[in-house]
Amino acid sequence: MSGKLGHDEVLTMGRLGVDLYPLQSELGLEDVTSFGKFLGGSAANVAVAAARYGHRSGLISRVGDDPFGRYLLRELARLGVDPEFVGVDQQYKTPITFCEIFPPDDFPLYFYREPKAPDLELRADDLNADAVRDARIFWATVTGLSAEPSRSAHVAALELRGRSGMTVLDLDYRPMFWADPTEATLQVARALEHVTIAVGNREECEVAVGETDPLRAADALLERGVELAIVKQGPKGVLAKTRDEMVEVPPHAVEVVNGLGAGDAFGGALCHGLLAGHGLERVLRFANVAGAIVASRLECSTAMPTTAEVDELIAKAG
Repeated sequence: MSGKLGHDEVLTMGRLGVDLYPLQSELGLEDVTSFGKFLGGSAANVAVAAARYGHRSGLISRVGDDPFGRYLLRELARLGVDPEFVGVDQQYKTPITFCEIFPPDDFPLYFYREPKAPDLELRADDLNADAVRDARIFWATVTGLSAEPSRSAHVAALELRGRSGMTVLDLDYRPMFWADPTEATLQVARALEHVTIAVGNREECEVAVGETDPLRAADALLERGVELAIVKQGPKGVLAKTRDEMVEVPPHAVEVVNGLGAGDAFGGALCHGLLAGHGLERVLRFANVAGAIVASRLECSTAMPTTAEVDELIAKAG
C-alpha cells in the first residue's frame, strides 16, 4: 500500500503487542503449561477486524527490534493490515500480555510493558499527515494519552483531523497505565475536543465524563461536542445517542470462552457499519453480534468474524 491512504479506509493508532493466552482455562498462570501466541493490542485488533470486513486498514504504532516485533509486522500483513506506519523502536522491547481464563466473566490481564512499551514512544513527526487526514475513519484510544511522547502524537493526529470525517476516541481506560485517574480525565477532556464519535463502557464513561448511567453518560459526551456517543453496558446491551436519535439494543447471548476481545470486535464491526452507511440500530446489532462471536473464541485478532458469520447469527436471532 502507498503512504497515502485512500477513501473507504480505517486508520487506527495505539497499542500493539503479543498476546500469550493460556490453552487451559480455569487455571492460574502458575499452573498453565501451554500458551497460544497471537497479535494483540486494542488499536491493532480493531484494524484487523475492519480488514476482516474487506476494508483497507492501517495502523500507527511501534514494536521492538526483536523476534516478537518481527512476528507482529508479519502478522499484521497476513491479517490484511498495512504495517507501513508501524515503526521499529531500538530502545524498548515488544510488549507481551498474559491473561487467565475463568469464564464467563473473569479474565485477569497481566501486561509486561516495563520500563516502557514502544507504542508509547510514538512521536508527532512519525505521523503521515495525508494518511491521518484522508482516512474515512481514524480510531485512537485513551491508552495512547497515558504517557509522552505518545500523548502529544495522539493530540497532533486528532488536530490534523479537525473534527472532520469520522474520528473515534475509544475510551479504553486501563488503570494500570495511569498514575492518577484524575489525569486520565483531564487528557480525555482534551481529546474529546477533536473527535466526532466516542465509545466506552460505563466505567470508562465515569473516568471520561463522571457519569456511569448510560443515558447521562451519552448526554455528557454529546455536550463535549461529539456527534455520536456509544455506551456499552455488558449484559444489558448497548446504548447509542446522537442529538436527534437514541437507540438501545440487547446483548447477543453466547457461551463465553474469553471475553477480552469482544470490545475490539465491537469496534471493528462499528467501523464497518459506519462505512457502509447503515442505520444506527443495524450498526449496533451487527457490532454486538461481532463482539459476542469473539467472546465465544479463545483469541482476539484471529478470532474476528466475517460479514457472513455475523449476518448469519443476526438472521438466526430474528
